[in-house]
Amino acid sequence: MTLQVRLVLDLLLTEPGTERFGLEIVDGTGLPPGTIYPILARLEHSGWLTSRWEDVDPHEAGRPRRRYYLLTATGVTEARAAAVRGRPIPAPAPRALPGGAY
Repeated sequence: MTLQVRLVLDLLLTEPGTERFGLEIVDGTGLPPGTIYPILARLEHSGWLTSRWEDVDPHEAGRPRRRYYLLTATGVTEARAAAVRGRPIPAPAPRALPGGAY
């Protein structure tokens, strides 16, 4: 399991019964949308997630509709088992600033 998948699953496991929309997952993991959405699609295809489009008029809401994701019972079980089997997620390395400073 990749670090990126672990980050997504760890975020979803913080409140496994709570739906989260895509950009909320992007913000919560710090990963770019181009990484998150393929992961969500694979997890849904594997039966670990379900998803739904919110029932809102984008014009009234002033934003696009959101797609919400929720771990299935199988997903919760498998994600927890994978977390136990896996190594702890390392903290991200500090980014060097220009001139070599941190």
